[in-house]
Amino acid sequence: MSKKNKALSLEQCEELLQTLQERFEKNMNRHQGLDWTSVQAKLETKAEKLWSLNEMENTGGEPDVVGYDENTGEFIFYDCATESPKGRRSVCYDREALESRKKHQPENTAIDMATVMGIELLTEEQYRALQELGTFDLKTSSWVQTPANIRKLGGAIFCDRRYDTVFMYHNGADSYYAARGFRGALKV
Repeated sequence: MSKKNKALSLEQCEELLQTLQERFEKNMNRHQGLDWTSVQAKLETKAEKLWSLNEMENTGGEPDVVGYDENTGEFIFYDCATESPKGRRSVCYDREALESRKKHQPENTAIDMATVMGIELLTEEQYRALQELGTFDLKTSSWVQTPANIRKLGGAIFCDRRYDTVFMYHNGADSYYAARGFRGALKV
């Protein structure tokens, strides 16, 4: 997809910025010490990142600021929907896994979708940090970045929260379930 296709109209930008501001102000515990004015100023100079945030929003991710990287000067957004984003469920882990399925292939993969959206899957560490900010994935689960040694053997990892505990599990990378999707991260 070209950069031209990754641009929002002025109306879409204004609507997205309003949604993000309302979520930011409603969930101050996720980004203590940060102010919306600085976030908005940065977003207004990053059209392609706004497009990615809009994709996160359109697929049910409810992106919100969860931190600030002092080294790069970037705000960090994660999908903060209570459950794994609805528009990103029923996907296997990656293209290799999808192509290995002879029957009942899912329509897409977590890695492919994230790449097109311009985001990255959360790591296990990021997923656990997200869970410190709230309670997520009580009924769903989310693929997370899988270490190469596990993926090489055909597996992939996912996380969820049950019994007030965050769990990390494994599954065949080619598996997919209606209740498993993925959460993304984006630096702006």
